[in-house]
Amino acid sequence: MIDQMHHLQIPQQLEVASASNSPRTGISQPQLARPTSEKRRGAGSNSERMLDAKTLRRLAQNREAAKKSRLRKKAYVQQLESSRIRLSQLEQDLQRARSQGFFMGGGGGAGGNISSGAAIFDMEYARWLEDDHKHMTEIRTALQAHLSDGDLRVILDGYITHYDEIFRLKGVAAKSDVFHLITGMWTTPAERCFLWMGGFRPSELVKMLTAQLDPLTEQQVMGIYNLQRSTEQAEGALSQGLEQLQQSLTDTIASGSVNDSMHHMAVALGKLTNLEGFVRQADNLRQQTLHQLHRVLTVRQAARCFLVIGEYYGRLRALSSLWASRPRETFIGDDILCQATTDLQMVQQSSQNHFSNF
Repeated sequence: MIDQMHHLQIPQQLEVASASNSPRTGISQPQLARPTSEKRRGAGSNSERMLDAKTLRRLAQNREAAKKSRLRKKAYVQQLESSRIRLSQLEQDLQRARSQGFFMGGGGGAGGNISSGAAIFDMEYARWLEDDHKHMTEIRTALQAHLSDGDLRVILDGYITHYDEIFRLKGVAAKSDVFHLITGMWTTPAERCFLWMGGFRPSELVKMLTAQLDPLTEQQVMGIYNLQRSTEQAEGALSQGLEQLQQSLTDTIASGSVNDSMHHMAVALGKLTNLEGFVRQADNLRQQTLHQLHRVLTVRQAARCFLVIGEYYGRLRALSSLWASRPRETFIGDDILCQATTDLQMVQQSSQNHFSNF
């Protein structure tokens, strides 16, 4: 009986075991398979997200590059338009300057044919002269209005910068056409009489100003005296160097024969390039002289100094205009000459009274 019950329980246990095992097996098999498929789907979504991020970043970079390209193109077009307007203004300035007599007997000396660099410098110089007239008016008004030293110093600093600009323009022109500068074809005939290496002689300018700037302190007198002496020494050294260059050119050209003339011309051309250096050094000396005068003098004395310089060269240009429009007569009577001398003395006396009021 017991054995029969035991045999009956064993199948039941087997059935229970099989029943209990079958659900676990059915549940566990899908659980084992699911992580693999989910991992694949996760890897795919991650790669897609990385690809999308790279694409978006590349698109953003392309848009930024296109934007910068458009801005560069717009700036280039604006620069071209500004250059066109600037060139048109320079051409108008040149025509106006020539009509006002700024370039009488100037660049047109050889049939009107001058280099492009010389023509550009002439136009820039015409504009500089207009600005110079405005600066002179501003300084004269400031002195008459008795502005404070601080306000007057601002005006003088602007005028020094204005003069620095002409030296910069001359430096550019010297590279293009040094003969145009050194012969003074950009100045009026009267100015050309006093030209030294393409500009004014600094020591003569200091000498002229000394008589116009009284009273000076003892320290100022010594400073101006030392300035004049140093400028004279520098002028002497430059003049001697230019003379040596001229002599060397003469020897090179004169010693050439028919057979080797091209070789000598090539050597002479190489020596001519030194002219640019002389003009640059002379302009540097002129610029340093103006800056040194500005430092030695008081604010009001410096204002009077620059006013004297501007008025002096303005009169030289006016003198050139009068000379060009004079009657072409071969004989001038003594009475006319005496009258002209008297008129000149009256002008000089009037000028001295004018500056003494400041």
